[in-house]
Amino acid sequence: MRIKRALAIGTTLVALTAAAGCGSDDDAEKADGKSSATGTPAGSEGGADSGLPKAADLASIAYYVNKYTPCLDLQTGDEYDADHDGDKAAWGADEAADPSWGIKERGVCSDESGDPIALLSVADMKKLQTAAKADNERLVVGEDFAVVAVGSRAAQGLQKSGLKFLTCDPAFSVPSGFEKRPGLVDGCVLSDYFPS
Repeated sequence: MRIKRALAIGTTLVALTAAAGCGSDDDAEKADGKSSATGTPAGSEGGADSGLPKAADLASIAYYVNKYTPCLDLQTGDEYDADHDGDKAAWGADEAADPSWGIKERGVCSDESGDPIALLSVADMKKLQTAAKADNERLVVGEDFAVVAVGSRAAQGLQKSGLKFLTCDPAFSVPSGFEKRPGLVDGCVLSDYFPS
């Protein structure tokens, strides 16, 4: 069943990419500011936006995450929660239902060990960071989405993804050579260092 769903997602993404292939990639990037194939911002190393990866929907988030760590059998958060409990529960069921978090949609995929990875499409990143600060949560964020991996192997795989580790812990420090920059909320920081 997981293979069928993964193939269905892959086929959908290929079809969407093929349908969008009528114009040049440069035209598409200028029109919407995104790279059509990767879901990342055009000119992701600079420009007017934050330089963080973007994704329009849960399928795009899963596709992006799957480049760096397995993200299998994507389900909506409600579907996943109905079938899983206890040690396989995924992060964010309560948070996604709370408007103060600014979460538009929540999905869950599984890593290679079967551990859940919560995928969050975020309507308001400042709200998400404010709520994360209030609850002392640590997340991995892009421009308009967030990811919470339970398994340490999946979390470490995401360190190479261009996503940033979000924490509002005042004691958080990074080893030399890693980036640490202010988040959208006072006291929160983004880093390319993902502590284990």
